[in-house]
Amino acid sequence: MASTTNSPSTLLTLPNFSIQTSTFLPKTSQRSIFKKKKPFNFNSKRVVSCKASNGKQNDADTSNFLNRFDRRDILLGLGGGLYGATSLVRDPFALAVVPIEPDLSSCGESTVDTGKTCMNVPCCPPKLKDSKIIDFEPPLGCKIRYRPAAHLVDRDYLYKFESAMERMKALPVDDPRNFMQQANIHCAYCNGAYSQVGFPDQKLEVHYSWLFFPFHRMYLYFFERILGKLIGDPDFAMPFWNWDSPCGMTMPQIYLDPYSPLYDENRNLEHQPDVLVNLNDGKSFVKPKKKDDFYELTKREQIKSNLYVMYQQMVRSSKTASCFHGAAYLGGCASETDIGCTPEPRGGTIENGAHIAVHKFVGAKNPPYNEDMGNFYSAGRDPLFYAHHGNVDRMWNIWKTLPGKKRRDFDENVWLNSSFLFYDENANMVRVKVRDCLDSKTLGYDYQSVDIPWLRSKPTSRRSRLGVGRGQDQGQDVAARRKSKNRRSFPIVLDKVAVRIEIPRPKKPKKKDDEEVLVLQNIQLDRNDSVQFDVSINDDEDDDNPCKPEDAEFVGSFSNLPHGDNCHSEAMLSTNLYLPLSEALEDLKINPFEDSIVVTLVPKEGEVSIGNIKIDYVC
Repeated sequence: MASTTNSPSTLLTLPNFSIQTSTFLPKTSQRSIFKKKKPFNFNSKRVVSCKASNGKQNDADTSNFLNRFDRRDILLGLGGGLYGATSLVRDPFALAVVPIEPDLSSCGESTVDTGKTCMNVPCCPPKLKDSKIIDFEPPLGCKIRYRPAAHLVDRDYLYKFESAMERMKALPVDDPRNFMQQANIHCAYCNGAYSQVGFPDQKLEVHYSWLFFPFHRMYLYFFERILGKLIGDPDFAMPFWNWDSPCGMTMPQIYLDPYSPLYDENRNLEHQPDVLVNLNDGKSFVKPKKKDDFYELTKREQIKSNLYVMYQQMVRSSKTASCFHGAAYLGGCASETDIGCTPEPRGGTIENGAHIAVHKFVGAKNPPYNEDMGNFYSAGRDPLFYAHHGNVDRMWNIWKTLPGKKRRDFDENVWLNSSFLFYDENANMVRVKVRDCLDSKTLGYDYQSVDIPWLRSKPTSRRSRLGVGRGQDQGQDVAARRKSKNRRSFPIVLDKVAVRIEIPRPKKPKKKDDEEVLVLQNIQLDRNDSVQFDVSINDDEDDDNPCKPEDAEFVGSFSNLPHGDNCHSEAMLSTNLYLPLSEALEDLKINPFEDSIVVTLVPKEGEVSIGNIKIDYVC
């Protein structure tokens, strides 16, 4: 955990919002992206504080190489349905409602940029003679194949898996089924190689939006089908890395043999077993040279923390499609103010959380690019990537089985008709629409049944565990101790200081099914930096330690994994973060008539600017 220091308090008064900051020094080497001018820079008395405290588990035209959309025919105005001006659940800011599709003819080199160095990476798929795009059709009448947990596979399975991977790596380099060609798919879709069909000036990106889960599901699907084809087993199923369960929280052993085709030398050697993954930020406890009671304690604490993280991201904060999948991402619009027009409007809870944490955990400390898993452009080069994303995909399946009538996928055509291009096991280029991949069983696969312990890991309030505020309303008690505050206006730069800010709650009445949501708007950062900050509400201001995932006060995190766009061009990423509060407010016994909530932002890595914070309702 990052260290903290105390410093004298500084009082400033400006209108609108209340902020309290604390000196907080994260371990980071990232260059500053706001050196020219910072909206503020001041210290306060101490850092934020809290503490922490664990169940089972197609209508496209195929005659053309690429479809073209006439934007005039599909623009919709505001109001109603998906983009009603009062609804947050569907990001009501965009006008153009065009499905996303990659323009294959526009594919150029992907770029990786650190600000000091920049390189172009050829990631486009090979163009085969007489290659036609065919529309995907789900397999009919096939039996369900079950993807096994990587730590549970037997020797026979491992032999088959290694044989398949070895054959994939041995394919000719210009074969689209070759391992590096498959790895390049992720590079092309994630580092700016494609523009959108019909809109050559608009880049396509599959992260930080509602495209994340569908794209990666079908990416793994075709990868798996190619492996099966190479060993003559159409029922072959790839393993998943069961990092959400204690027995699977280390790198799976089958990927660690240096002589195996499953091995990748570009991994963080400090995170080899039996070091546990940290699902909140990808960092880990330092393993002592010999085991002792302290080390065993830290292992237990890390396991508990991971289970609370999973509960937070899968149960507490993902009660709607928008919160779980992320924000709408619309094709063809270029407005700087319409959030749905930006390439990375907002990621969902798992994408922005455990998904990125595992990438950071595995990626080597290889400045400047942190290959392989530590950067989107190179992540697909590590065979462990596919096991990792198998578990991410498994989370989509689990999410739809959890209680709550809003835990269902979007039904808007603009999402369902968005599409991607892949080569299948026969080297045919296939167009897949989102609507084709909503159910893994329709695709012929499911996951081995394993325990889901995080369903029993509901967080508790630190104050209640310590006996503070018993017999009184905790929200009122916290508010009563905050009569004077430092005041500061937006935007906020979050780098080395933890920030507290009092945010007013909506004055409009809450409807029965509304979810109260904390909205962090216009989060700006360098897309090539690794970034992390945590968010908590109404913490107890015991500032020796920041909030942890086991605290009910902890409501979520923001993370970024480096991913370039264009060399020598504007590298800023502008995105948003939604954090549902309803369950946290209940857990903290905060009075529904309380007119404000104190939000604490704790930087862990990198530097960001936050344009605004508000609380609104998701219906």
